[in-house]
Amino acid sequence: MASSSRISYIDPGDGGMDKPVAQPQARRRRRRLIAGGAGALALIAVAAAIWLGPTSGSIVLNRSEVEIAAVRRAPFEDYLPLRATVAPLTSTFVAAVEGGQVAQVLAQDGQEVAAGAPLARLANPQLTLDVTSREAEISGRLGDASGQELALQQAAAAREAEVADTTYKLLTAKRDLEKHERLHAAGLEADAAVRPFTDEVAYETERLATLRRQLADESALRQAQADQIRKTAARLGSNLDVVQSSLGALTLRAPTAGRLTNFTLQPGQPLKAGDTVGQVDTEGAYKLLAEIDEFYLGRIAPGQTANAQLDGRTVALTVLRVLPQVTDGRFRAELGFVGAPPAGLKRGQSLDLRLTLGGVRPALVLPNGPWIEGSGGAWAFVLTSSGRAERRAITTARRNPEQVEVTRGLAAGDRVVVSSYSGLAPYKHLLLR
Repeated sequence: MASSSRISYIDPGDGGMDKPVAQPQARRRRRRLIAGGAGALALIAVAAAIWLGPTSGSIVLNRSEVEIAAVRRAPFEDYLPLRATVAPLTSTFVAAVEGGQVAQVLAQDGQEVAAGAPLARLANPQLTLDVTSREAEISGRLGDASGQELALQQAAAAREAEVADTTYKLLTAKRDLEKHERLHAAGLEADAAVRPFTDEVAYETERLATLRRQLADESALRQAQADQIRKTAARLGSNLDVVQSSLGALTLRAPTAGRLTNFTLQPGQPLKAGDTVGQVDTEGAYKLLAEIDEFYLGRIAPGQTANAQLDGRTVALTVLRVLPQVTDGRFRAELGFVGAPPAGLKRGQSLDLRLTLGGVRPALVLPNGPWIEGSGGAWAFVLTSSGRAERRAITTARRNPEQVEVTRGLAAGDRVVVSSYSGLAPYKHLLLR
């Protein structure tokens, strides 16, 4: 009996039972080929799935939405464009030294004022009363000091008069002694008659010497006392000036010449001591204020040069100082004009500057773009031979608006994704379709 799937025959030595016959070798080969083909198709399917579908650490992106640029060696011009604002070279604040209520406003905001010009007057009745009381007290103490000094002068005059009187008495005693000595020598007077005059001369001599010693000692003491009294009087005089100046401080004055700004006082407005009421800006002398990305904080220093285009001509500038405090990722620098500032500048006016950071030299560069913000210049997605982009650590250095200098991790000819890296930080590979 024959069939389509197997062939049987009768073996006479087997009692007439049916046995299967071995399949042909060609058919077995065909089945192996079919199985091998199926395995190959499975491998191709797996590879396609790997290529077409994202794996861990990968993300699929539309190639048409990705910008790619090649690393190249080119001249790098090291400069930084800035937007700066015109500001007065110096500003001096106007502050209330004494508190009070605004009684009269004498100047207007924006007015040009001279140094010392009155700007406003304050009223403070309590301060006026205190000043009057202090003036009376100090004046009384000054009177006491003057009385003490007068007493010293009178004591000195009395002692000098006493010395003069004793000197005169000694002179008279000497004359009397000489006269009686002549009479004694002529035998007209006895020794007993001369002795009182001798004693008188001795007494007045001793008394005069004593008075002169006292006068010298008292003179030194009186001088020291007089110096102390004069110092006290001077100190009291200074205190009186301070007290009186307290009333003068109720008149607010311009600390320097210039333009008065931020001055908005109104009559009746209360002020406390130390309150700032405005400022006086230098007129005709300006500087520029620029806010700069903190990336450049270590590369900007006083003395660096810059230039601005103003009315068709180049204006030279120099960095005056760098304020290192960083706020919202930016710091501030002040720039001054080399020579006289251009005419017609206004406070608050904006100027475009070009700050020179270094010379022009060849470097490996990539276009500056949104990719540098996303990676901070520490890594980039570099295209491989398979068409993918893999994340690679790099090192960047100088930047200008068009270029970023690459110092490590890339070579000339490498192709890099330079579009935005927003949301790509967690991934290691980009699968570009």
